[in-house]
Amino acid sequence: MPDLSLPDGFGLRLGRRVRVTDGGRALIGGSPTRVLYLSAEASRLVVDRQIRVTNAASRTVADRLLEAGMADPVLASLPPVDQSEVTFVVPVYGRPAALDRLLTSIGEGRSVIVVDDVSPDRPAIEAIVRAHTGVRYLALSVNGGPAAARNEGLRHVTTPYVAFVDSDIVLDADATSILLRHFADPRVALAAPRVLGLRDDRGLNWIGRYEESRSSLDLGIHPATVRPRSPVSWVPGAFLIARVDAIGSGFSAEMREGEDVDFVWRLAENGWRIRFEPAARVWHEHRQGVGDWLGRKAFYGSSAHPLSVRHPHDIAPAVLPPWSVGVLAALLAQRRWSVPVAVAISVCTAVRVAAKLGRSERPYRVAATLTATGVTAALVQAMALLVRHWWPLAVVVSIFSTRIRRALVLSSVVDAALEYRRTRPDLDPARFALARRLDDLAYGSGVWFSAIRGRSIRALLPDFRRR
Repeated sequence: MPDLSLPDGFGLRLGRRVRVTDGGRALIGGSPTRVLYLSAEASRLVVDRQIRVTNAASRTVADRLLEAGMADPVLASLPPVDQSEVTFVVPVYGRPAALDRLLTSIGEGRSVIVVDDVSPDRPAIEAIVRAHTGVRYLALSVNGGPAAARNEGLRHVTTPYVAFVDSDIVLDADATSILLRHFADPRVALAAPRVLGLRDDRGLNWIGRYEESRSSLDLGIHPATVRPRSPVSWVPGAFLIARVDAIGSGFSAEMREGEDVDFVWRLAENGWRIRFEPAARVWHEHRQGVGDWLGRKAFYGSSAHPLSVRHPHDIAPAVLPPWSVGVLAALLAQRRWSVPVAVAISVCTAVRVAAKLGRSERPYRVAATLTATGVTAALVQAMALLVRHWWPLAVVVSIFSTRIRRALVLSSVVDAALEYRRTRPDLDPARFALARRLDDLAYGSGVWFSAIRGRSIRALLPDFRRR
């Protein structure tokens, strides 16, 4: 049995949303949100919101914080990994110019396998491969999609790590070395960078500027543990580095959409850790034509049903405890009693939570904070359901219901305003709001299409979590 304990010197920093209370003996945060009580000895190990592994006690605390999603590794504390220990696997279908650009960014002297998935311009692909020293070329006889192409490349990898990288990506010089550091944690199976929009000589139109700030592939500026139902619940397959021994045969070859999400969730289900590291950056050639862009968004949504078949407990578009459903129902009723009833439900919930926090010095204050966080999360998820996942149903019902119509309009405006404030895009508010709504319409259409095609509404149903 291999040793899966954290090595000495491994450093962690508490997540930005983790609150330290009770003189350092209680931590509030993580995913899902929880209260973690520390012994007096353990609390002394956390200094200035950081902890370093030096012995068995600190190793146990650090591992618990990682599992709870309450802390992130400090990159400077992690030892470097020789880049000769990673092989790049590039699935290719056309786009020889993009492939040339990618191989140039990887650099000479790297172990690279290009897997041609029956490109229509195969001679051009072969010519590009020959122009780069040391790149191995594999030509498939049947087009199987990116998952099958990656798996074929994986079968020829002999290094401890494999980097799966799409041909429309450009690597930052330090991206690979930064991600490899995370494998100092022997339970990390996968690490992914931040994916930014690639600027070229053509510049960016308004769709390109929206994507630059709100791309489906860009998961933000904060590091995170990746797992289902967490703030970062997946990472795109555009660029991933994996521990070869952890991933078995690789991706689900029969999936042509959502295969990256399935890959991540299967690893998480098997107890592996997945890290998102925004300090590592790559650039992706975003679509700027409205038709191509909307088609890609719908394509992302179309993975909902295949994922619901494989991961029925993780695909829910919203996770709502029953009490928050009561709050939302009261507010949606839009009556004089709506706000008082919503407040009453929240107060009762806070009292119930406080009763479970007997070890806290201020249980009611902590419970009020947790309940307020829950109400905010429920409102955000409800808006997303109306304008994204459920919009076809919401639009039809709004024709007959003034209350639903008001809720739909309010959600559309508030959602766009919150995202505009959060992302600070290089785009005026009106066009950002238009792009935001088009984004949701296309994605939601893909979800509904996949549900109808699969004859199942599972991907559209919220999860009413009891705990």
